[in-house]
Amino acid sequence: MHDASYYIQLLLSGVTVGSLYALIAIGYTMVYGILRLINFAHGDIFMMAGFFMVYLSSAVSPVLAVPLVLILTVVLGVLIERVAYKPLRTAPRMSVMISAIGVSYLLQNLATYVTGGLARAYPELPFLKETIQLGEISINWITIITPVLTVLLVVVLVLLINHTKVGMAMRAVSRDFETAQLMGVKINSVISVTFVIGSFLAAVASVLYFTNYGQVSPLIGAMPGLKAFVAAVFGGIGSIPGAVIGAYLIGICESLIKANETISVFSNAFTFALLILVLLVRPNGLFGEKTTEKV
Repeated sequence: MHDASYYIQLLLSGVTVGSLYALIAIGYTMVYGILRLINFAHGDIFMMAGFFMVYLSSAVSPVLAVPLVLILTVVLGVLIERVAYKPLRTAPRMSVMISAIGVSYLLQNLATYVTGGLARAYPELPFLKETIQLGEISINWITIITPVLTVLLVVVLVLLINHTKVGMAMRAVSRDFETAQLMGVKINSVISVTFVIGSFLAAVASVLYFTNYGQVSPLIGAMPGLKAFVAAVFGGIGSIPGAVIGAYLIGICESLIKANETISVFSNAFTFALLILVLLVRPNGLFGEKTTEKV
């Protein structure tokens, strides 16, 4: 039998992983809310942020590298929107989706070409890996910082969306794209801001995730990206609180399953099985609104 501290550590581990999925899931859910587009390249933006850190930290100190990684990832996200999605604004939705898949493979292949397909060690950031003792539980700082930072960023984001002009424009565009355009909302600016926020959060997630994980490889963004997408759909795609709650549920369940040696191999399968189950019961996700397609 395991003692209480073992289960507390499992729960903390699940909350940490859930926080990282939440940060990535917000990017999916915001872009979908505005553009009705699943940005399949989002997991690879997260991966590229990891490589930015690997290469930048060899030139500058890790403390200086972090803000540079955030800036470069935001630039990459906006660039992808301008080059791959903006020209297809009036195209059928399927064309934009294929473009997103194309960008995803382009980033993966680019990373494979530059690195030779090999995993690279992620630089250690000061303090984050240091362990502290709380009674019988020993945890490192990253396990405490990750959920706290995630909650803070989500609160700031919700305030931004509900109480600023930019947020009001984003809500208008997500409600009715064409009407917002007719009312003088600068659609391109709103979309750029959406990609800036999504890419910024993916970059923050990458710093926390890879510091914990220790290495970056060209295909590493696929599974966290997929699980974050599942979290977004699970919570009701387009709903930020839904994406966050979905991510925490998936993170905690995954942590508990991985702890059991008999079923740990099914931890990834469980995530998708859970999604199927939720969609059978609630097709719009836990917090999704019923939508009617305009013809």
